[in-house]
Amino acid sequence: MSKTNIQPHIQCAMEDSAPYAILPGDPARVDRIREYLTDVTEIGFNREYKSIRGFYKGVPVLAISTGMGGASIGIAVEELHNIGVKAMIRIGSCGALQPNIKLGDLILINGAVRDDGASKTYVDAIYPAVPDTELLLATMEAAKEKNYRCHVGRARSHDSFYTDEEEQIDRYWASKGILGADMETAALFVIGALRGVQTASILNTVVESSGDLESGINSYVGGESLTKVGEEHEILTALEAILKVSSKQE
Repeated sequence: MSKTNIQPHIQCAMEDSAPYAILPGDPARVDRIREYLTDVTEIGFNREYKSIRGFYKGVPVLAISTGMGGASIGIAVEELHNIGVKAMIRIGSCGALQPNIKLGDLILINGAVRDDGASKTYVDAIYPAVPDTELLLATMEAAKEKNYRCHVGRARSHDSFYTDEEEQIDRYWASKGILGADMETAALFVIGALRGVQTASILNTVVESSGDLESGINSYVGGESLTKVGEEHEILTALEAILKVSSKQE
């Protein structure tokens, strides 16, 4: 049977859709989300976009990886919106900019510095990058109920780890109260808002403010305990938040 409105990059169609989607960056993280779902169907794996559909406590959920950067997640947001997804939660990794944020701590983002290129191609830079209030509150409630270590605050989204002035940039934004840095949240918030999609972003700390980027990322990829626990926590926080929002919308 041919599918309806299949999207060119994510390779998902209307028949694959669900009201809610979890968006990890890493395709391998889709397999870890799978462990918490029932009746899982594999949809596709095209470029950086690996996707599955399943159920969490009876609620249908998509999980689809978005790769790295605002441009990549922007394509995912657009194409998921095209097939009817109404709410999207990013679960990603970040580097902390404040000394009280430790490995494996979650950061629930309530606003993002738009230091990326993708969001600026959509709308002027004075347009805010903020999550959906209902979805953010649901993630906060879920993390609190699970007793996870988490922080609520602002992040900076950017386009490269390897500019010539990274240390100075980090110090500047740390002095302005920014909690952590990633590459996707600003684009998710802006494009989602423009398309009428609920969005939220949960970041797992894989590098502390005093840590080294390369060793921190390598530790995360290598499966060291604190960051892997943080990954489990962000997955469950996202799923429980979806459950909360779903129950209110029935």
